[in-house]
Amino acid sequence: MYWLDTDQLRTFLAVEQTLSFTKAAEIVSKTQSAVSMQIKKLEENIGKPLFMRLGRSIELTPDGHKLVGYAREIIEASNRAMAAFDEEALRGSVYLGTADDYAERFLPSILAGFSESNPFVEVSVVCENTYGLRQRIKSGELDVAIVTHNEAREHSELIRREPLLWVTSARHNTHLQDVLPLALGSPHCIWRESAIAAMEEQKRKFRMLYTSFSATVVGSAVLAGLAVSVQPESALRPGMRVLTERDGFPALPDAEIGLLRGRREKNIVTEALVTHIRSSLDAMSVPDYVVPPSIVTPDMIARPPKQPKSPVNC
Repeated sequence: MYWLDTDQLRTFLAVEQTLSFTKAAEIVSKTQSAVSMQIKKLEENIGKPLFMRLGRSIELTPDGHKLVGYAREIIEASNRAMAAFDEEALRGSVYLGTADDYAERFLPSILAGFSESNPFVEVSVVCENTYGLRQRIKSGELDVAIVTHNEAREHSELIRREPLLWVTSARHNTHLQDVLPLALGSPHCIWRESAIAAMEEQKRKFRMLYTSFSATVVGSAVLAGLAVSVQPESALRPGMRVLTERDGFPALPDAEIGLLRGRREKNIVTEALVTHIRSSLDAMSVPDYVVPPSIVTPDMIARPPKQPKSPVNC
């Protein structure tokens, strides 16, 4: 019976977060070969493979997924024990806001990593659209907010940039309809504005079928073959197909993610969270399961579901 080494578990969680041995090495301050060796030793101790290679990328195996929860619990317990004897350990609370578009993708790794390093800090999280988060920042309700960066509306700190892409269902021909059905964010959403401007510039007919600040609602409409939408690269989900200029969809401005600071006086807890958010998003990997146009064959194309008669707003 082997003991689980906390150092190996920290490395495992870094690889799980980034899906990259190179980026994980930067997080844990080790060489790439040292990271590979630690993962190999951990797999030998457990007796199961934790990662599998898919082309140039890696994914967790079912046993790897099983280990994630245990690894986090062990590391958190270790950190709490050490922090209990550390008079300089951070204590306090911080109020974090995040746009719904980023909650599912970024929050798990941000919160897990920050809690691991600061087990006595309470993080209160609010999920709302960028417009609502701006108002909460101005009213002093939030210390930090992860928002869609828009230099024309507010001066947020730009912390990540990635391609904004047209997406449709890989199993439907929704994008070929004469009047293009769209599922986009709320009227305040800059991605919505970019999509509409692109369609109007092409003089292509479209109709707004779904409007929602919820990324889950918009993504579900796309996957069901009901509408076409725009998504940042890291938000792509299995079953989505990226539409390019070859499909008649023009390139869009990049999606930019920013940080807004609250009006409260800066404190060490807030600064620690801001630093952690920057490093987490910098290390965040991009999903590798997008269906490229070249492998979408006629037998994959299904007739689009019957469309609602009127737009639905959420």
